Amino acid sequence: MAKKQVVPYQNKKSSKKTQVRQMFDGISPQYDLMNRIISGGIDVKWRKNVVAILVAQKPQKILDVATGTGDLAVALIKTQATEIIGIDISAGMLDLGKQKVKKNHWEKTIKMEIGDSENIDYADNYFDAVTVAFGVRNFENLDKGLSEILRVLRPGGDLVVLETAVPQNYLMRQFYRFYTQFIMPAIGWVFSKDKSAYQYLSDSAAAFPFGKAFNNILAKNGFIAIEDIPQTLGVASIYRAQKPMP
Repeated sequence: MAKKQVVPYQNKKSSKKTQVRQMFDGISPQYDLMNRIISGGIDVKWRKNVVAILVAQKPQKILDVATGTGDLAVALIKTQATEIIGIDISAGMLDLGKQKVKKNHWEKTIKMEIGDSENIDYADNYFDAVTVAFGVRNFENLDKGLSEILRVLRPGGDLVVLETAVPQNYLMRQFYRFYTQFIMPAIGWVFSKDKSAYQYLSDSAAAFPFGKAFNNILAKNGFIAIEDIPQTLGVASIYRAQKPMP
């Protein structure tokens, strides 16, 4: 039997993509604050680790898929890339990202655009690197999204994905499940009044195929040199993969 797709609002018949866009538009004003509270601020460190991987590669053109409010896109300025494109389906999230870009006067380097991971509006082999932070689990069709990323990535280019994971240590795993299933949705309700949104973020994290399972999905979609790097006792992972040379 096929696994039921995790969506933000189980009582709605609209597609996952539509629901995800509506959800993020709704919680966008509180999203950055909630991220800091829920993660204890450690998500900032994880993004720095993503940037550190790419700094050594010196990419000139970077695509940040599911960029949200642009935290990673802005952090990628440290790579000294000449072009950083952040795409997202949520206009509400992008508006906040655009404010960050404007505040730092990075408009010539960073562009924030409405864009769909499953239909990326750029030519084949255009980007030297692609990043996704806490976004792949929101793809409606994971394989299609990864295939599109592979298409726009140049041969030899890097994909770096930051995503939540489930800790493998037994005690840590029990605490993680309690925190994500009960505490995280409650915090979301207090700050955003949309408990369903933060319940979805919790449920989608628990259902995501992390570690070796995601490595296998990357390989199935044509990536090579795949590695995953657990973060903070395994509550998140950074995945690195490459597009093969012809």
